[in-house]
Amino acid sequence: MTRTPSAAPPPALPPSSWILSESYAGLMAQARGLAEAASLAPESRILTPRAPWRFVTARLWPAPLAAIGDALAGPLPEIVIGCGGAGAVIGAALRRRYGLRAVQIQHPRMDLRRFDVILAAIHDDLTGPNVIVTRTALHGVTPARLAEAAAIWRPRLAHLPRPLVAVLVGGSNGRFRLGALEAEALGIRLAALAADGAGLAVTPSRRTSSAAQRALALALAGPRDAGTAYLWDGSGENPYFGLLALADVIIATEDSVSMMSEAAATAAPLLVARLPGHSRRIRDFSATLIASGRAREFTGRLEVWPTIPINDTEAAADELRRRLGY
Repeated sequence: MTRTPSAAPPPALPPSSWILSESYAGLMAQARGLAEAASLAPESRILTPRAPWRFVTARLWPAPLAAIGDALAGPLPEIVIGCGGAGAVIGAALRRRYGLRAVQIQHPRMDLRRFDVILAAIHDDLTGPNVIVTRTALHGVTPARLAEAAAIWRPRLAHLPRPLVAVLVGGSNGRFRLGALEAEALGIRLAALAADGAGLAVTPSRRTSSAAQRALALALAGPRDAGTAYLWDGSGENPYFGLLALADVIIATEDSVSMMSEAAATAAPLLVARLPGHSRRIRDFSATLIASGRAREFTGRLEVWPTIPINDTEAAADELRRRLGY
């Protein structure tokens, strides 16, 4: 008797999942980067607490799920991925009440046993049986994404001189200050690089204040008029990944671990632009990058040296899948 080969079983669908985070670009980028690398396709649930809880730190909410309300409507997923303080509180509450598997990105600032898996960068100083430690923040910078962005942005930035310096500008965040005066000072140093023959491609972030953007634009007026500098004005397509992909050197302001981590995932040398203020965690992170040779402090001079990309997101996602068993 001839046996008919049985059809191969259909591939298993990934577990259903949510991202739980407040509406901060850096937090969302970390969660989406992890989810993508872990073959998840989560819904994003933006956590916007009701009054009066929006004025109280999330760890003090007496009834966290009631404090959020409509953001959690609909059928519950199998996995929740929290990022930041509010994400941690809501993820732990969902796990406790409904038995969902809870993944947390960044230090949760609460009992680690309330989560199935925690992913923390080395500067979080966090260890434990359910903790995965990475050298940088998680993100969505991959070789494929960089190649795609390079193809789009190469002709648009082809007029700029080489070496091309990509500048990632953050903003004030309660720990560091980047106002008009700081933006002007940074712009003056950048204009000096252009005067020495470098091309500049500068992108502000959502946190860059309008005053800082105006000061930066004024300081770069000369190079822009000469065609040696490009400054994104916030309209049209965001050039961020294109700048990462095409840069010969990247300068990132030190207020953002996410920006420094994404820059470190490329092959370009990273220069860290210091700002007034202080954060032990962020300073420890940038100091580790500098001590490893992956970054240097930006002193106003253009420096180029051989570098190796640092990107732990894929390895962390593989370990996450192993621990969650899918």
